[in-house]
Amino acid sequence: MRAETAGKLARQFDDRNLSETERRIAEDIFRLMVKDAEVRVREALSENLKGNPMVPHDVAVALARDVGSVALPVLEFSDVLTPADLIDIVRIKDPERQKAVARRRVVQSDVADALVEDGGADVAATLAANPGADLPETTMLKMVEKFGDDERVQSPLVNRSYLPVTVSERLVHRVSEALRDHLLRNHELPSDLAADLVLQSRERATITLSSESSEDEVDRLVRQMAEHDRLTPSIIVRAICMGDLKFFEYSMALKSGVPIVNTRELIHDSGVLGLKGIYERAGLPMTMFPAVRAAIDVVAEADYDGESNDRERYQRRVLERVLTQYDDLGVQFESADLEYLLGKMDKLAPLA
Repeated sequence: MRAETAGKLARQFDDRNLSETERRIAEDIFRLMVKDAEVRVREALSENLKGNPMVPHDVAVALARDVGSVALPVLEFSDVLTPADLIDIVRIKDPERQKAVARRRVVQSDVADALVEDGGADVAATLAANPGADLPETTMLKMVEKFGDDERVQSPLVNRSYLPVTVSERLVHRVSEALRDHLLRNHELPSDLAADLVLQSRERATITLSSESSEDEVDRLVRQMAEHDRLTPSIIVRAICMGDLKFFEYSMALKSGVPIVNTRELIHDSGVLGLKGIYERAGLPMTMFPAVRAAIDVVAEADYDGESNDRERYQRRVLERVLTQYDDLGVQFESADLEYLLGKMDKLAPLA
């Protein structure tokens, strides 16, 4: 009977015709009921008050800190709970409560960060799958660092409407490391060959990510890659051979220690010494310089035409000039780089 009364009173509490006095009386009754020894009474209260924005804050907090069957509806649906309330509950490290918070219609950025910090892979996967979760770049990076090998987290994270390029690159790295381990465990490949295969696939994916990113994103991407020793000469040269000027410029600036504005002036200097000077200062292999020179020349001459397959045709123009230099000037490509560039040529749209 007490459970029925609790449910009935909670449902009527949503009636805006209640007078102020009646509302205060109902609130006092709720404060008594959250202390009821019978779980069924508190469950009825929780289920019927979970979506009510007029519930007193202290009542909502008491229900949220109750046993699981009482707490979960309020944790998932109540807008009365503040981010601070939710973070305190997340830090209890109860997976079911954490998942209830991760399913909320809106999950604020600080709450999301606490969930990643204190939760497990199931919690992270639930959070990543929630379009209402505000996931800052730092939180996503933390998620990848902790759970990037777990497919339960990978899939919903990749399918989010927006994924910063730094997060995408870190995911590519984690997946490629798992691929290398798989190759070594399940196939009779020398470890150096397996590592080379993985490196090539990772660098190809990263160039694709970079070419579709803003300048700020590329700057952060380059810094992240350098910090983790992934900004290799190979990927820098591959990028410019694919017409990815932004990645090349920011990589050269970081490698040479020259500000980006000055780096751009040197790269695009019409004289013969500007590009060569910063290229040498960046410590890139001189055997690849003629290909880089050719790519920069085409980038200066070519532009997007605004038609269908615009980017693909632009990349093809750059690649054709680079590969012509390979034939005419004897540019010493590594075989893997040459195969990569030739393979890209086959997939790009033909020139009109």
